[in-house]
Amino acid sequence: MSEHKRLDAVEGKAGHPALCVLPEIEKEDELLEIMWTLREEGTLTHDQVLQSCSMEGCEAILKDLSKSGWLHVKGQAIELLPKGEKRARELVRRHRLSLRLFYDLFALDGAEAEACKFEHILSPEVTDSVCTLLGHPPNSPDGKPIPRGDCCAMFRQEMKPLVAPLADLMPGEQAKIVFITPGSHSRLDRLSAMGVVPGSIVKLHQKRPSYVIQLGETTIAVDKDITKEIFVKKV
Repeated sequence: MSEHKRLDAVEGKAGHPALCVLPEIEKEDELLEIMWTLREEGTLTHDQVLQSCSMEGCEAILKDLSKSGWLHVKGQAIELLPKGEKRARELVRRHRLSLRLFYDLFALDGAEAEACKFEHILSPEVTDSVCTLLGHPPNSPDGKPIPRGDCCAMFRQEMKPLVAPLADLMPGEQAKIVFITPGSHSRLDRLSAMGVVPGSIVKLHQKRPSYVIQLGETTIAVDKDITKEIFVKKV
């Protein structure tokens, strides 16, 4: 059996109403995420958790989590115990990073539903890689804070994301194209025809009066908007 949860927000924005299919093993995770979010809002109570949970059997899941030592329930008060705190933090971090990835980087409608599915397959190593790829964002698209990871502490020292838009390069710098997020299929076709494809090495010649890049022996003038859609890694 599987369950569905409804995620409410503005249509076309992060958190657009969607249905996430939840296998049995993920129900506890969803409930822990709900508790973390309610605590952020200052409304974490037993009744509020049950009201916010649209899955079947929420009260039974809550009791199981308590018996297993993930949390403590006393009347209306709910407290995440150390291992529950750690698990909930990791879940929320994965979800909000996934949402940032799909909503900002890929500009997908229904980003919430994609993030809901994606978060459950991320290992800690991949989660840190996604965080680094995105430049260690402090918030999800809906403004909620993304819990920090070990990679974020390293970022404070290095202050450099792994991948950045071509527009961020300085004239004379070279980089490898990692991926492209074009505004249309026709634009992607034009870029591909010019050799602007993932894996290519590109050099930025100038930014003014227009952006000029070099691929091999070919020099190309491109609009600034296009350089924001080409993501590169310096070489």
